[in-house]
Amino acid sequence: MTNQLATSSKQLPDELIATVASQCAGNVAEDFTILSDALVTRFGASLDAVILYGSCLHTDSLDDGIADLYAVVDNYRDAYSKRHLAILNAWLPPNVFYLEVPKGDKILRAKYAVISMADFRKGAKTWFHPYIWARFAQPSRLLYASNETKRQNIHEAIAHAVVKFIKSSVESMGTCQANAEEIWTSGLTLTYAAELRAEQKTRARHLAQSNLDAYTQLTHTAAPVLGSVLSTLPDGQYECLPTPVDHRHSPLLWGLRRWQGRILSILRLAKATLTFRDYLNYAAWKIERHTGVHVEITPMLRRHPILWGFKTMWQLLRRGVLR
Repeated sequence: MTNQLATSSKQLPDELIATVASQCAGNVAEDFTILSDALVTRFGASLDAVILYGSCLHTDSLDDGIADLYAVVDNYRDAYSKRHLAILNAWLPPNVFYLEVPKGDKILRAKYAVISMADFRKGAKTWFHPYIWARFAQPSRLLYASNETKRQNIHEAIAHAVVKFIKSSVESMGTCQANAEEIWTSGLTLTYAAELRAEQKTRARHLAQSNLDAYTQLTHTAAPVLGSVLSTLPDGQYECLPTPVDHRHSPLLWGLRRWQGRILSILRLAKATLTFRDYLNYAAWKIERHTGVHVEITPMLRRHPILWGFKTMWQLLRRGVLR
């Protein structure tokens, strides 16, 4: 299901695209460049871009963490030597893999998702579910682009994601005055709830506050194309002006996204057991890191990760560990 947003690339404010480009060009630790180079080697000419996002964005090294990367490819057929991986990726993008690269006496680790440029651009602009546009409305770094056209394509896709994110957040808030922090906290709360996630409920506000300068710039530069729902006021305030119909429909849309997100999360988790080496240990580590809850990887779960994984996931949902 898609929800068309009537904003072509020509209508995107130049200042918004420039802001996105500036944020994407921010400095990163050498460790991330090494991981990006490994993906360039792995995918060769089929690789269009590598994007870094997530909690490791501002770290100086990867001694204890796992980087979150997106490998944007030209097409799935050329990206893989195995046909079934291309089919899985086209059926439900992205595919998720695990990467290890040695650096001296340590190992750099990354989880990387593979998506085509066409699917990335559609996901940022028109997908109903926020899986792509919620992730990439947030700060990210463009570690690699195969040429200037691909670089521009990524910048425009991220700019569309920002516009869609803010519009969806404002429609849920109704008529009110709000600043950038409140708009992004509202949107992040909604988009986090649309996936099975282990993060605490306070995570959305923490993200909004820790990246407030970036979100303030993005909101300011996106405002001209959001004039129908957002009006700029003095002192960093905005008048949120969704139509009564859009505000009334917003809870229904987000309710549908939550149910869709649960189904998609289960399908993607099942698919990850086929592509992500040692996915069970990674998932257990991430849950414990964010919640403090230890998930035991039993022999039965390791032998039947999909079937027993559903049972484990249901238990975590009932306990409120996943939301």
